[in-house]
Amino acid sequence: MFVGSYPLRLDEKGRLALPVRYRDLVADGMVIKKGQERCIYGLTMARVAEQSAALKAMAPSDTNGARMHARMSFGSMVEVEADKTGRITIPASLREYAGLDRDVVVVGVDTRFEIWDSGTWEAYVAEQEAVFAAMESEGMPTLS
Repeated sequence: MFVGSYPLRLDEKGRLALPVRYRDLVADGMVIKKGQERCIYGLTMARVAEQSAALKAMAPSDTNGARMHARMSFGSMVEVEADKTGRITIPASLREYAGLDRDVVVVGVDTRFEIWDSGTWEAYVAEQEAVFAAMESEGMPTLS
């Protein structure tokens, strides 16, 4: 399980040192891909296989929606491997998509992690905190 938020920095080559707690989780392989809200998702290969199976079970693959979902999801995936120091290289196309320059935040989201531009993340959190607080008071399940 991926948890926590980690403010980190990309180096000049677009490399990111993964949080130490995540390195064992991705040791058997991982992908990064376009996420929603202009971030990058990091997924284990096992999670990619689960998503593929779930997609196949959900709907016929010959519909416009299913083809679009598969293209947008699987088409932007890039297999990455951490080096000896735990760094992954984020391709320029994904850095551009997510607006990543130097300062980033890596956020654990249960079965995946997300890589955000730090300013974009701070704005997102500020915008969503009131919504989240209202959800808590409306009886939404919590982890507390």
